[in-house]
Amino acid sequence: MTSLKVQESFRDFKSPYTSSLTIHKLPDKLLLHIFSFLKHQELGKVARVCKKWRLLAYDPRLWKSVSLRPEYGGLHVHYVDALLTLIGIRFGATMKYIELPCELITSPVLHDLANKCPNLAYMTLDFANAMQLHDFNDLNAFPCNLRSLCICLSEVIFLEGFMRRIYSCLSSLEVLHLIGTFEMSMEAEEDIYEVINIGKIKAHTPNLRIVNMYGITFIDDSHIELLTSNCIHIETLALNFCLRVKGSSFKSLVQRCKKLKTLLLQHTGVEDHHMMAVPWETSIISELDLTSTELSTECLENILLRMPGFTFLALGYCEFFSDRILDHLSQKGKFNNLKALDISHTHALSENAIYQFLQSHGHHLTGLMCCGKPKLTENFWLNVIGFLTSIRICVLGTANGWFLRIQSKVHIDQVIEGFAQNCSRLERLEIQWDPDTIRFSDKSNKFVDHIRLRCPHLKSLTLSDGEYYEMVKSNFERADRLKVVRTTTNYCTSIVSLLNCYKDLLFN
Repeated sequence: MTSLKVQESFRDFKSPYTSSLTIHKLPDKLLLHIFSFLKHQELGKVARVCKKWRLLAYDPRLWKSVSLRPEYGGLHVHYVDALLTLIGIRFGATMKYIELPCELITSPVLHDLANKCPNLAYMTLDFANAMQLHDFNDLNAFPCNLRSLCICLSEVIFLEGFMRRIYSCLSSLEVLHLIGTFEMSMEAEEDIYEVINIGKIKAHTPNLRIVNMYGITFIDDSHIELLTSNCIHIETLALNFCLRVKGSSFKSLVQRCKKLKTLLLQHTGVEDHHMMAVPWETSIISELDLTSTELSTECLENILLRMPGFTFLALGYCEFFSDRILDHLSQKGKFNNLKALDISHTHALSENAIYQFLQSHGHHLTGLMCCGKPKLTENFWLNVIGFLTSIRICVLGTANGWFLRIQSKVHIDQVIEGFAQNCSRLERLEIQWDPDTIRFSDKSNKFVDHIRLRCPHLKSLTLSDGEYYEMVKSNFERADRLKVVRTTTNYCTSIVSLLNCYKDLLFN
């Protein structure tokens, strides 16, 4: 009887707070902040709830950064007129960033962006899939306060007619991305066209600090010479996957661009004699990427020892980077300020040399990629993880293939426990050993709990697809961390995010 009275009293009780508080009574400022975490597609759905939410969802402050490229997760606007309406009523003066596909790059759209979006600072123009350009003869206005411009090039569409109309508006640019078609091109290219004029661009962009030319098939050293003749303030030059770059222009680059700190040359065609002719000792380059280049041992030793020192060094797939070079660099103090190192698939490096290096310098490393080395198994990592107390990104292990056979099983639990005990700052971890190599048990969940709890900043844990991956994934999902565990099939961990200018180098 008493329990019934208690239940009735609780049912009849009405808190003055709970009875009057509904989501409709939240302040507009708070609702606006909540809506700021939603994607634009979701804001469109929220706008259907009521008039108040519609006004808030379409507030220009939520539309500062807009992508209109559906293939990259952006909105799909079908008609130019619809976009013109959006620019007028939704984007306006608050807009800072926009991505446009080729079908929406028209004179009226660019006119409106120039006239109605005075704070627009970041723009992407995607011509990659264009088969035909719009007519730009009547283009008389273009955003003139841009800080960053990204142009995705087509293989066959020449952009000079368009570029001629906008050259005069590019003087404010500090960051320029020219994105080529390397990823889409076939191995045997018949004809290569110079679809954009680098010489004219450099004449109108004297304030460039960061230049990223990615996978452009026609770029060679003559274009680098042209660029450096006027853009002397360049601090970062990225030429990744520009296969025609041999290095003959780097002597002029170093002599003219005294502020150059970052040089990224992944998978370029750089040659020994050109690289050895550069006065690297006069440069201030501290971030260097030579991944997948074919430089000899003599060349690597020559150029690396003449550079002042490194904070970021990527030498993945450099077959001739040896123990002697690593030891000399360490003795000369080139690694005193090193933060990130990639020595993946460097077969000339021995286990002992890597161990000694990590023993001396591991404590200040924040990024380490050391995969593709089958001799570095469980015992090696258990001995060196204790040195990696500042590590944020780490990639280890070797996928089992016909060319990299691993004879022994790897007890993964102790490796995971090592990271949990010593690496509290860990953000990204990739372990490439495949299911046939990894050994685990029913008690492995306990060790996964440890890394999940003791590494609170962990955003990504990448594993080979298999039973162990499924077990780890379910462990994190039970703790409502749904997007942390990933597979090596669809995700690749890298240390490039540790570059000083990483945010400015992002595209797509």
